[in-house]
Amino acid sequence: MDLEQFYQDKYPPGVPRNVDLNQYKSMVDVFDKSVKKFADKPAFSAVGVTLTYKQLDELARDFAAWLQNKTNLKPGDRIAVQMPNLTQYPVVVYGAMRAGLVVVNTNPLYTTREMEHQFNDSGAKALVILANMAANAEKVLPHTGIEHVIVTELADMHSPLKRTLMNAAVKHLKKMVPAYNLPQAHKLPAVLAAGAKEKLNPAQPTQDDLAVLQYTGGTTGVAKGAMLTHGNLVANLLQTRPLLEDKVVEGEEVMIAPLPLYHIYSFTLNCGIMLEAGGHNILIPNPRDIPAFVKELKNHKFTSFVGLNTLFNGLMANEDFRKLDFSHLKMTSSGGMALTSATAKRWQEITGVEISEGYGLTETSPVVTFNPPSAIQLGTIGLPICNTICKTIDEDGKDLPLGEAGELCVKGPQVMRGYWQRPEETQKSFTEDGYLKTGDVALIQEDGYIRIVDRKKDMIIVSGFNVYPNEVEDVVSSHPKVLECAAVGIPDEKSGEAVKVFLVPSDPSLKDDELKEFCRERLTAYKVPKTFEVREELPKTNVGKILRRELRDEELKKHQ
Repeated sequence: MDLEQFYQDKYPPGVPRNVDLNQYKSMVDVFDKSVKKFADKPAFSAVGVTLTYKQLDELARDFAAWLQNKTNLKPGDRIAVQMPNLTQYPVVVYGAMRAGLVVVNTNPLYTTREMEHQFNDSGAKALVILANMAANAEKVLPHTGIEHVIVTELADMHSPLKRTLMNAAVKHLKKMVPAYNLPQAHKLPAVLAAGAKEKLNPAQPTQDDLAVLQYTGGTTGVAKGAMLTHGNLVANLLQTRPLLEDKVVEGEEVMIAPLPLYHIYSFTLNCGIMLEAGGHNILIPNPRDIPAFVKELKNHKFTSFVGLNTLFNGLMANEDFRKLDFSHLKMTSSGGMALTSATAKRWQEITGVEISEGYGLTETSPVVTFNPPSAIQLGTIGLPICNTICKTIDEDGKDLPLGEAGELCVKGPQVMRGYWQRPEETQKSFTEDGYLKTGDVALIQEDGYIRIVDRKKDMIIVSGFNVYPNEVEDVVSSHPKVLECAAVGIPDEKSGEAVKVFLVPSDPSLKDDELKEFCRERLTAYKVPKTFEVREELPKTNVGKILRRELRDEELKKHQ
C-alpha cells in the first residue's frame, strides 16, 4: 500500500500534505527572523513582566556574548537549563543556541539523584538554575563536570528596584528559596549586564547540528537523552503549522502556556511554532495554583490555549474560570495524555471551542499527529502531520492492514537522530526500514485518523508526565525491608493514572508511610507511588520475570 498517497487523499481541503522544510537553516535562524519581524510585539509574559521580541533579541544576544567571552564553552558543549515557566527561559535557551551550545532541558522538580544522572549523562559543562532549586545543585555539583553556574531569581526580568523587592519577598517572606552556598555562581542580571559590553560572533548552526538533548525515560528505567537537531525542531514547527489551518494569524495570537517549557510539547509549541508566528506567550509558572492561574487569565484576551486532560478538569472545576470571557478563544490543543470525551465535551460547553487532540513523543520533537480544528474526531489522535508517515506492525515487525491494531511506527523529518551515547538503544527503537517504534498500540482507520488502543510499553502517564516502572522499582527495591516489587499504573480521576506498587516485604514491620517518605527523597513527586499493596508473592513467568501486565489487568477490573 502506498502510504504517502493514502494520506495525501485524507487531508482537509487547502492543507498541504508536504511543506518545504528548508525555509530556515536552524532554530537560531527562526529566532533571528522572528525577533526582527515582530520587534515591537509582546513575546513572553510571566510574573508581571512582558518582554517584546526586540527585548528578547537583545537579552539573548547579551547572554550569548557572555557565554562566548567569559567562559571556555565551545559550540557543541551542553548547557543544562533548570527553571519553571519564566521569561528568563527563552532568553537563556536562545542565547545558548546563538553561542552554538546544546540545551539540556531539566525538570525543576528533579531530586538530586535525577539531577546528577542527567548532568553526568549529558556531559553538561554549564547550568542555569532558578535560585529556588539551587540548594539541590549545591549537593550535586561536586559530583558532576559542571564548571559554570548561573543562578536566576523569580523577578530577574523586572526593573532593578522591583526585582530587588520581589526577590526579597520570595526569599524572606514567602520562604520559597532554601539556603544555598554556591560562591562560584554568577547571577543572571550581572551576566546579562556584562554580556552587553561584549562583542558577539553568532554561531551558525545547520539543520544537522544538535540543538537539544531532551531526556526521556525508557523501558530500562534510565533517563536517556533524545538527540534533537535544529532540523528536527525546524521541521516540526513547519509541519504542524498547516494543520492549525487559519487559527494562527501572524503577530496576533495570545497563547496561554501553562505546560512547562522544559517539556518538549510546550518547548516546540511556545518557543517554536508561536515564536515563529510572532505570538504572545503567557507563561504560567505554577499551573497547580488554579485560583492564581484563573486570576492571570482575566488579564488577557487569549486566542489559544494549550493543556492536558487533568489541567482542563482542574480549571473547569473553578467557578471563576467558568465566568471568564472566552469570546477571543479560537483554538485549544491537548497532548501529553489521553483526552477523555467527557472533558472535551464539557470544555466545549464552557468555552465554545472544541479541543484538538494531538499525539507525539519526545523522540519526535514531539508532534506526530493532530486533529485539524475544522475536522476534529473526538477519541482519535488525528491525522499524521505534514511530511509524516505512520504505519502499524505486528509482533514480528510485519506491516498490518488498515483497521488492525499493532505497534504504531513513525517516519518523518522530526524523528530524533537517536539516543545520546546509546547506539544499542537507538537501534532497538527503529524498524529495519527506518521507522521509529513508538511502543503504543494503535489502529489506522480507513479515513486516515488514528486511534491509540493500548500501550505496549509498561510506561505510566501521570498528569502528562512519563513514569517508567523500572525507575520506581529500582528505588522501592533498594529499601532494606523490601524483597521484590512491581510498579503499575492504575486509573486516577485527578491525574489520569497513578503509580501503584505491589511488593513482597523482607521485614513485616514495613509501613506504607515509611516507604512513601523513602520514595519522596529519591523520586520527583509525580513518580512517587500513590498506593502500596503487600503480597506474599508476585506473579511471574516461568523464567522468573514479574508479570506487571497481570497486576495491571487485576487493577483495571476493579475500576470497571
